[in-house]
Amino acid sequence: MTRGGRPREREEAERRCIVTRESGPKAGLIRFVAGPGDEVVPDLAGRLPGRGLWVSADAAVLDRAVGKGHFARAAKRPLRAPADLRSRVERLLAERLVDLVALARKAGQAVAGQEKTKAALVAGEAALLLQAADGSTRERAQLRPPAGENTLVSCLFADELGVAFARDRVIHAAVLAGGLCDRIRDEALRLSGIRDVTKATAPVDAATDGLAGEGPRGKG
Repeated sequence: MTRGGRPREREEAERRCIVTRESGPKAGLIRFVAGPGDEVVPDLAGRLPGRGLWVSADAAVLDRAVGKGHFARAAKRPLRAPADLRSRVERLLAERLVDLVALARKAGQAVAGQEKTKAALVAGEAALLLQAADGSTRERAQLRPPAGENTLVSCLFADELGVAFARDRVIHAAVLAGGLCDRIRDEALRLSGIRDVTKATAPVDAATDGLAGEGPRGKG
C-alpha cells in the first residue's frame, strides 16, 4: 500500500542501511555512490552508475556513516566522505522537494495561501497540508491536516515554499490527491529525517501570514 492508502502496482524494493544494517523501502533511505576522487556522492534519484551505498534518511545515522568510516567499510575500498555531507544532502533534498511542489502547482495539483488551502481541506480535495517550519505557530494551528499517515509536511521554510509557488514566502499550501502526491510525501519524509527544523528563524508574525508572507514575489 502507498502511504495514501492505495495499492502499489508492485512490491516496493528494499535496501539495507550500511550503518544500522536494517532493511527498508528505498523511499526511506538515501543512495550514495563513489564519485570522482573516491569521494562519496549522494544520488537522490538513484540513477548514478556504480554500487549503491544506502543510508537511512536520519541525520544521526548519516553522521555516524561519515564519522565512523561506514562508507569505506561497506564499499571495501578507501572512500572519503566530506565532513559537510549531511548539509549537502539536506540542501539537495530541499531543492528536490521544492521542484516537486512547483511541478504540482504548475499542473494545478497544489494551491497556496491560507484561504485556498483551507478550502481544499474542507472540500476533501487536499491529500497533504504543507506548512512552513518558520511560520506562526498560532496560524499554523488553525489548519488541520487531512486524515491519514504523514499528511502534514512541515520541513520546508517559508522562502522555500515561496520558490515553489513563485512568491516571496508561503506559509500554508495544499497538495491535491493523486498526481505527484506520493512522491512529495516520500521526499518530505526523507528531508524531515535529515533537517532540524528547530533551528528555524523567528516565526513569521501572524499578522503577515496572509499578506506579505504569502504575497506574489516582488510585491512585498
